Amino acid sequence: MNAARVSHTDLPRTTEAVHPPTGLLRLLRPFARWFFERRYDVHVHDAHLVPGTGPAIIASNHIGLLDGPLMAAFTPRPVHALTKKEMFHGRTGVALRAVGQIPLDRHGVDPTAVKDCLKVLRDGGVVGIYPEGTRGDGELERFHRGVAYLALATGAPVVPMAVFGTREPGGGTDSVPASGARFDFVYGAPVYLEAHPWPRTSSEVLRATDDLRNILRTHLVHAKAVTGRSLPGPIPAPRTLKD
Repeated sequence: MNAARVSHTDLPRTTEAVHPPTGLLRLLRPFARWFFERRYDVHVHDAHLVPGTGPAIIASNHIGLLDGPLMAAFTPRPVHALTKKEMFHGRTGVALRAVGQIPLDRHGVDPTAVKDCLKVLRDGGVVGIYPEGTRGDGELERFHRGVAYLALATGAPVVPMAVFGTREPGGGTDSVPASGARFDFVYGAPVYLEAHPWPRTSSEVLRATDDLRNILRTHLVHAKAVTGRSLPGPIPAPRTLKD
């Protein structure tokens, strides 16, 4: 199945939006895979389910600091992932922009990020999204509407992805597993939503969000069975001076 034919002049227009660079991302991906595979025990399951051409949205649970770099390294195609704008400062910000990641303001609607994602998808590229919005237990209890909106706006398939091992039980939000830890990434079959022309109503987006959430949670159950893995549980609350 192919995504609907879309144009940058469709509403919302993306003629002035930015397609993040891909050259350095393509160049560095093999080196990133080599680095992670030397340090960790990385297992990628069913990567053939990611469409080889055309637009696609990778939608994953989010449990650890390394999720983003690992998605960029091991997804079969270069991914432009939505990344919290707080990361785009100093050298880290320069690096993230250079490898084509998209800054996102998580505290409100971010039209620039939305249009940049639409630009990528309308150009036939791949966007990565963490519907939970932040690192947590990874159980997909919280599920924001961005994935559904982009799928409805472009007709791009949503590829479920489940991540295990990138944060150990009891680990904090920025913790990193010790060398030798096992990581599992499980892709699911693409989900196609019928593209809806402008305007898309809130009820349409909400209904699609509920459908996608159920599909991704079903995939998560499947991924747990396939890998024999469990998720690390909630991130511990920060310790205070009284602790």
